[in-house]
Amino acid sequence: MGVPRVPEQRRSGSGGPAALRFGVLGPVRAWRGDEPLSTGSPQQRALLAALLLREGRTATAGELIDALWGEDPPSQALAAVRTYASRLRKVLGAGLLVSESGGYAVRGLRDGALDLTLAQDLTSEAEKARSAGDLAHAREALGRALALWDGETLAGVPGPYAEAQRVRLEEWRLQLLECRLDMDLEQGCHAEAVSELTALTAAHPLRERLRELLMLALYRSGRQAEALAVYADTRRLLADELGVDPRPGLQDLQQRILRADPGLAEPSAPAAEPATAPVRPAQLPATVPDFTGRTSFVAELGDVLASAEGRVMAVSALAGIGGVGKTTLAVHVAHQARAAFPDGQLYVDLQGAGARSAEPETVLGSFLRALGTADSAIPDSLEERAALYRSVLDGRRVLVLLDNARDAAQVRPLLPGTEGCAALITSRVRMVDLAGAHLVDLDVMSPEEALALFTKIVGEERVATERDSALDVVAACGFLPLAIRIAASRLAARRSWTVKVLAAKLADERRRLDELQAGDLAVKATFELGYGQLEPAQARAFRLLGLADGPDISVAAAAAVLDLPAEDTEDLLESLVDTSLLESAAPGRYRFHDLVRLYARACAERDEDPPSERDAAMARLLDFYLATAAAVYAIERPGERVLAHFAATQRPGLAFPDRDRALEWLFSESECLLACARQAAAAGLQRKAADLLMAAVDLGESGANSLQFTQAAAAVSDAARAVGDSWAEGRARTMLTHVHSVSGRFAEAEEEGSRALALGLSSGDPVACGQAPNQRGIIALYEGRHGDAEAHFGQALEAFRADGNQPGEAAALCNLSRVHLATGRTDSAVELARTGVGIYERDATGQALRLANGKYALGMALTSAGRTAEARSALLDALEVFRNSRQVLWHGMTLFRLAELHLTDRQPAVAASQAEQALVTLRGIGGDWRRANVLTVLGRALSAIGHTDRAHVCWQEALSVFETLGSPEAAGVRSLLNPAAVA
Repeated sequence: MGVPRVPEQRRSGSGGPAALRFGVLGPVRAWRGDEPLSTGSPQQRALLAALLLREGRTATAGELIDALWGEDPPSQALAAVRTYASRLRKVLGAGLLVSESGGYAVRGLRDGALDLTLAQDLTSEAEKARSAGDLAHAREALGRALALWDGETLAGVPGPYAEAQRVRLEEWRLQLLECRLDMDLEQGCHAEAVSELTALTAAHPLRERLRELLMLALYRSGRQAEALAVYADTRRLLADELGVDPRPGLQDLQQRILRADPGLAEPSAPAAEPATAPVRPAQLPATVPDFTGRTSFVAELGDVLASAEGRVMAVSALAGIGGVGKTTLAVHVAHQARAAFPDGQLYVDLQGAGARSAEPETVLGSFLRALGTADSAIPDSLEERAALYRSVLDGRRVLVLLDNARDAAQVRPLLPGTEGCAALITSRVRMVDLAGAHLVDLDVMSPEEALALFTKIVGEERVATERDSALDVVAACGFLPLAIRIAASRLAARRSWTVKVLAAKLADERRRLDELQAGDLAVKATFELGYGQLEPAQARAFRLLGLADGPDISVAAAAAVLDLPAEDTEDLLESLVDTSLLESAAPGRYRFHDLVRLYARACAERDEDPPSERDAAMARLLDFYLATAAAVYAIERPGERVLAHFAATQRPGLAFPDRDRALEWLFSESECLLACARQAAAAGLQRKAADLLMAAVDLGESGANSLQFTQAAAAVSDAARAVGDSWAEGRARTMLTHVHSVSGRFAEAEEEGSRALALGLSSGDPVACGQAPNQRGIIALYEGRHGDAEAHFGQALEAFRADGNQPGEAAALCNLSRVHLATGRTDSAVELARTGVGIYERDATGQALRLANGKYALGMALTSAGRTAEARSALLDALEVFRNSRQVLWHGMTLFRLAELHLTDRQPAVAASQAEQALVTLRGIGGDWRRANVLTVLGRALSAIGHTDRAHVCWQEALSVFETLGSPEAAGVRSLLNPAAVA
């Protein structure tokens, strides 16, 4: 990295002038503590800079005169130097600025007191970390060094010495930038790097290393044509400006891209978060302390996993009937193998035996987050997530435990597929179709192993005198580890029982236990042993909690199901954990093993709980989710009339101290909430289910939740249609219109919106009557049907006003502003948007999400009107709210609008950078139409900074999308590609 360093000055510890700090990587400044000090005139600052940059060495008076004035000093130059030095000594203190041999020196600075020396130290730290292979630490240290620059080095400082140092330090800064960007690419941050590199190549067009990095970043982002266009732009520029060809390194990279050299794609693991060590997940559940037996399996699986080190991934698949101990064995083996996988262990319960097994894309999202990938960088589709997952794992040694898999199809996208990693899979089915898998069929325990496990739990003393009875117990349990563990735990908890008593209970009350060898029925019989020992309150909780479909449940949600206070609920849940009938998934969250859940439901559905009690429990859960989601909605959209039209709830929800906590709840509960909506609709509660989706609409715009939201809305719509409930169906279709629209599926959105409006009108629902035409107007606007859009927004305005829904009215006005903008009525567009924003500001509290939507529309109108300063302020306000609200779609679209603004403001390099950031943010979200719009603006910005070949590639891709979709924007892109034809 070429650290420019002059001999070390002598530095003080912590006394005297230790509170002084100096900056030269920007304007020359000084502070005592946090108080800024006056550094005087430009020439006085030049003197201070010359002394600081010598890092403790003495500068003679002649050297200082040359530094300040060069070959043409004033007649009183020496007196001026002495005057400047005297003034600085008064400001800084006599102990720091010393006179020596007719010259001056700055001595006694503490460590880190000068930003330049701090940058040098950080750069050395980065070099050492990179040499040791710790790229995350190296990148973080280099980032901190670069952050010390605050504008132009020695800004405003006169003199030849300052000018020479400016050039030197700027070159060093660029070298550090190139080095950090190189590490960005090594750690897989290629998509994020494109934005910065685009801006840097515009600022430093002849710097070939930056062009080379840009080509590589584009290629690794899947943008091969653009990467080659960068080379063409560079070759033309160098020929025109310098009359030379690109250097050999750049030419070689072009050839490697042309032949798709596989080596260019590696390494591609994403970086860890800044300022932290690489993310190292440790997700394995705790191993049981009384693990017993299975010696041959432990040895076999351990050998297979150890063989993965340095070679192609090994897969071990454990098959067996429910309760045979697959998970216990797998977790035990995984813990023993941890040393071979120092980069971490991932774990997931795939719920393969349940009615709704885990979706691979959801699991991949969870794994990517656990490995340090930001939410905004996680793509939407299964294929993209799987590819990113494999890239993240490249170069790491990670063990992945996939528990309770449904089949090989569920597992395949979750396999690491890279050297050094391994996957351990448990399943009830034998995965003969999983290529390359090492298959292990796990049978029941041997009698000796079963007795050893029973003895370890109950205690040697109690079993020794009743060995025959103990053998009867484990035989009655079918030698299933789970059944044995439950039986032994019950006996261990009851000191007054003998083993013979337990054996008699099994013989008398569980005559069907011989069927344990038949599969699930055997497991059910085993569970009955534990269930029969529950107190009435425990048994009721066990049965009712098993009714909920979500992957787990919080204490608050469980309290709603049970109609109990949260404290009592938590005590009950913990007692069920003690019986092994419930698992503690995380602090405050609990889950059933999928087979235990089936058994709990079977218990609830027989005569123990009448249908009315089961229905009441699920109704309370729905009320809890609806009331709490409505509270989140109210925080995000204060004053919104939709809340007044929700069905009344009989149970209160949670209250939140701030919007951050509210949003955290909504997104963390997303799977459970959407599962509840689906389940409620199937149970005849479609109206509240539709309201729940409306309250949780933010999930529909999330790349991580949009698919599940769409599925839930479709389920509610189908259920409502089946019973002729046009009110609920209209609301569900309104939500489908919304999620299709934000995903760029405009044809489907229009179809749903048309039906939603018809249903809303027939049922008299003011919500659908307002929201459906508003959504249809947005779709028509996107499709260039401006007359239809204006009519739809007019209809929405009428409905919102009739309902007294002022935020809805504001939304329609802001959307109507965009129609006026698209049809050349710029002044009225600005006024309409201002009116909408005014309504939001009058009725909303704080930076509400709807106010951000209004400022987004206003920023667009002001940009078109040429009022870029006002537009920038509005858009930046919106950007902050969208980012904090996890509204990834609108975050990305606001970056796109800022790019348009910077083009209008004749700042094409900034526009290109913003457009690139928009592409990264919108990755996998918003659909092809929005991406094509961003590419169009990116092309215009690139063309303006001389990257014409790359601009044409962007326009070609955009044109292909617009033509496929039949979008009117195609004509504009054609004119960009061939302006002569238009002329």
